[in-house]
Amino acid sequence: MAGVTAKDVQELRRLTGAGILAARNALVETDGDIEKAALRLREQGLAGASKRGDRERSEGAVSVVVTDEGRRGAVVALECETDFVAKSADFVRLVDELAEAVAVSGEEGVEAHAGAVDELKVTLKENIAVGRHVRFEAAAGGVLGSYLHVQNGRGVNGILVELLGGSPELAHDVAVHIAFARPEYLAKSDVPESAVAAERETIATIAKNEGKPEAQLDKVVEGRLQGWYKERVLLEQPYARDEKQTIAQLVGAATVTRFAQVVVGA
Repeated sequence: MAGVTAKDVQELRRLTGAGILAARNALVETDGDIEKAALRLREQGLAGASKRGDRERSEGAVSVVVTDEGRRGAVVALECETDFVAKSADFVRLVDELAEAVAVSGEEGVEAHAGAVDELKVTLKENIAVGRHVRFEAAAGGVLGSYLHVQNGRGVNGILVELLGGSPELAHDVAVHIAFARPEYLAKSDVPESAVAAERETIATIAKNEGKPEAQLDKVVEGRLQGWYKERVLLEQPYARDEKQTIAQLVGAATVTRFAQVVVGA
């Protein structure tokens, strides 16, 4: 890449609308000749690809991987414009490869597949980009569990869970619950105090408008606030497969340390 500067790359991108990696590669292949590089990009169909970057990416696919005997895992979304593209074999294959790469090497895995993403943009003629992606490496004594909800041949809802003092099977059960309950927080202590205060005030106003006696107001507010927590906090939620117990009761002596959920279009 000798002789190719960041300024050259920027200029070629200005002229062609190509992505950074594609522009850099074209300059390397043409010994830094911007005109020849622009022609090469045009021939390859890469010129103008980034102009699709303003199109909304409301579709896509999700993949989840747990590897290294349950020690490392990743959940990755690859975004696109239409479900037709999201269901294509090449698209699904790439998101699976991305999840494997992120589980092994994190952000370097995403960077290593930048060229493949650019190629897919050209092949499928859509705005395609890596979306939300999360990597977990289990702590000592921890295990990872996962779940992927598949729809029309592609993953649409992926979950990764870390559990201390529990089994991979239990971690998987929690992941399945998260897929459908979609909690926002792990524990009550994770909910911002400002959000709790705002909700408490809203509940109080509603209760007053309903004509609840002032003497019972605090009790009504606290009761309804617990219901609000159950909608948003994982450990407070009734287990999807047995609503007689909460997730906290389900895991027992084990500890859910963290979770990540990646959903298409979210």
